[in-house]
This record gives sequence, C-alpha cells and structure tokens, in this order.
Amino acid sequence: MAEGRNNATITRFLLLGFSEFPKLTVVLFLIFLSIYFLTVSWNLGLITLIKMDSYLHTPMYFFINKLAFLDICYASSTAPKMLSDFFRKQKFISFTGCAMQYFFFSSLGLTECCLLAAMAYDRYAAICNPLLYTTNMSPTLCMQMVAGSCITGFFGSLIQLCALLQLHFCGPNVINHFFCDLPQLLILSCSDTFFFQIMMSVLTVIFGLTSVLVIMISYGYIVATILKITSAEGRSKAFNTCASHLTAVTLYCGSGTFVYLCPSSDDSLSQNKLASVVYTVIIPMLNPLIYSLRNKEIKDALKRWKKRTFSWNY
Repeated sequence: MAEGRNNATITRFLLLGFSEFPKLTVVLFLIFLSIYFLTVSWNLGLITLIKMDSYLHTPMYFFINKLAFLDICYASSTAPKMLSDFFRKQKFISFTGCAMQYFFFSSLGLTECCLLAAMAYDRYAAICNPLLYTTNMSPTLCMQMVAGSCITGFFGSLIQLCALLQLHFCGPNVINHFFCDLPQLLILSCSDTFFFQIMMSVLTVIFGLTSVLVIMISYGYIVATILKITSAEGRSKAFNTCASHLTAVTLYCGSGTFVYLCPSSDDSLSQNKLASVVYTVIIPMLNPLIYSLRNKEIKDALKRWKKRTFSWNY
C-alpha cells in the first residue's frame, strides 16, 4: 500500500510494472523474456561476426560493434528487474537501488545518444570524403569518439544522480512504471523540483539537441553529396548505407523525446510507459536487424561464416 505524504522519509518505492494487466502476467513475462533473450543473442551474434570477419574491420562496423555492446548493457539495466517483478506481489526497490538503476540507465542512454551522433559523422566522412575516409577516421579517432561518448554520458548522468540524491521523498511511494525513471520520481518528490527541471532542460539541450544538430548537419551534407552522384546504383548504395542509421536514430530519439519532453500527467503515464518499452526494450532488440537486413557487407560476412563452418564440419 502506498504511504501518504507526511514528514517521514521514503526509503523504498513500489514499482507497479504492468500490474494493470493481471490476466496477462504470464503472457507479458514470456514476451519480454523472449525479447530480452533475442536482444542479448542478436547483439552478441553481431559483435562476434564483426570481430571474426576481417572485411568488417572498418570504422563503420567498429561503431556498430560498440553500439551492439551498449544495447546489451542498456537493456540489462531495466529488463532483469522488470522480469523478476512479474511474479512478485510486492515489487519494492530501495531508494538507493532506484537511484542507481536510473544512474546506469541514464548513463547508457546518454552514451548511446552521443554514439549515434558519432556514427552520423562517420557516414558523412565516408560519403562526402571517400578518398580520405580511412585517413580521417583513424582507429585512434574512432576510439576517442567512443571514449568521449562514454565519458560524456557518465558525467551527464552523474550530475542527475547528485541532484536526485538531494530530493526529499515523503510519500506516496508508488511508481507507476516498470523501472525507476526520472519523470515519475519527480512527481513523487516532496521537494521543490524547479531547479531540477531547469537542469534537465539544459541537459536535454546539451545532449539531445546537440546530437540531433550534429546528425542533421551531417545528413544535410550527405544528401547534397548523394544528389550529385550521377549513377542510380551509386545513389542507391549511398542511401542504403545511411538508411539503417537514420532508422535507428528516428526510433530512439522519437520515443525518448515523447517521454522526456512531453509534460507528465496521470493521463500520459500509460503512453509514457508504452514509449519507454519502445526505447528500453524494443529498440535494443531491433538495432542488430536494422543494421543487418539491408546491409550487403553483413550478408556477405554471414555467407563467409557459413561457408567456413560448413568446410570445418567436413
């Protein structure tokens, strides 16, 4: 039962999860378990394929490799707790556990946002300056871009964690969500959250809009370059190179923007929960498919792997 607002300090929260669908508990558990299993297995498969095939040892697949690993960690920040809560009557989580879950979730999410921007720059370098691509996108620069994304995401999340730990929670303690997400925590806080909301707006501009701006500028140059390509085959190849990345960016940024930029209210909680399922559970599973289905190099690598496997067996 939720605790009423009083002078006491809340030390744990009750996650409602998907309790509004009690008759679908087993079905939802099996669906989310299958999605999590596919997320881990598909991303691990993509990482292994890129690692084993020397033809894929290029900057583009270096970033896709890191994105696949990041998606495994990202999904794992929420999925195990969500799955374990399906058959618990009391889905409690301590305040410390709640804060740390959001810290890891936010850190990985911000890192992915920065990494998607780095991948857009990589596509710009490959299409707009193909002759200088390997020189401009050196292994050192690629490592620095990945490391910079991780460090930026970590410190961006650390700022939020420090601010979150300053908030006071005196009740109620019920979070209508399947993980500890910031909008729901702010609703429950007894403290004045005005400064926190200003800080979140600033971080959204720094991370979200800056990343989107980098992506838009990169693709502006890319589109201009593609339009100058005379052959239809060349334009198609260039477009297919970028289509998967644009799809991933649209899905991730679209669902994230809906949750964090739309005002929270009781009427929007169900929509926010559904959008959260998209960017925390569905997208990490879809990314390996998005980057593989229309990718000729990945398909060729799979054929080479199958050929080697078949020859080893005989």
